[in-house]
Amino acid sequence: MLTLSQVTKRYPTGDRALTDIDLTLPAGQVMALIGPSGAGKSTLIRCVNRLVEPTSGSIRLGDTELTRLSGRELRRARRAMGMIFQEYALVDRLTVMENVLSGRLGQVGFWRSFLRRYPADAVTEAFRLLERVGLPHAIDKRADALSGGQRQRVGIARALLQDPQLLLVDEPTASLDPKTSRQIMRLIRELCAERELGAIINIHDVALARQFADRIAGLRAGEIVFDGRPEALDAETLTTIYGEENWGEEEWDTQGQAADEASSSSVEPATRLSLATGGAS
Repeated sequence: MLTLSQVTKRYPTGDRALTDIDLTLPAGQVMALIGPSGAGKSTLIRCVNRLVEPTSGSIRLGDTELTRLSGRELRRARRAMGMIFQEYALVDRLTVMENVLSGRLGQVGFWRSFLRRYPADAVTEAFRLLERVGLPHAIDKRADALSGGQRQRVGIARALLQDPQLLLVDEPTASLDPKTSRQIMRLIRELCAERELGAIINIHDVALARQFADRIAGLRAGEIVFDGRPEALDAETLTTIYGEENWGEEEWDTQGQAADEASSSSVEPATRLSLATGGAS
């Protein structure tokens, strides 16, 4: 279980990226973070694994208080948190298998990883994960020869090779087409269910969040303004999160078809709706 209590991030300028964030994520639950650009979604995820240092508050993963860790203890704790990145963070010149095995870098030591001498159990698990994410045919391909969806699947397999307790996912569909976006979100949800993994997914596409998340948290200006079930995300709530807009239900059906066809997931919901209607209010 992940627990955030009164987590605040304040920059030296005095600007606050997060203010008094309280969240509890049970094992096995998939939670989507939604909100406009600059709302603090990526900052929140990065505070959890300490890529961004919170100014104050408590972050606990199980019995471990993450905010008190440093050095070797922090590196060990990060192994329990698999990170999936928007831009994949793969090494293009390495093969798919080598990129997946890099998920064990924090456990095998520098020289074994440098010489690419991974334990047999890690290699066996990497093969199994690549089969599970649908890439058994691409094991020896270089990462730069893959499509966006394939690259994201490699990133998912790499994160799972860490055998994490928690997945932190930063805009996994931002660069993908609508069909591939749904496939990736479905895969993440299925894997979390299979492994009883909690996941926090920063995502701009509200329709995908409604379709695949168990729970949605809406951020605005660094504060949580909504936390509930996807079906509770109505037009009034969307206005609270994003601001005034014509939030027609046809744009936010639970299958996500209308919103996906309107434009790519990298465009914010309010802009997407305006483009889809030709700017009409």
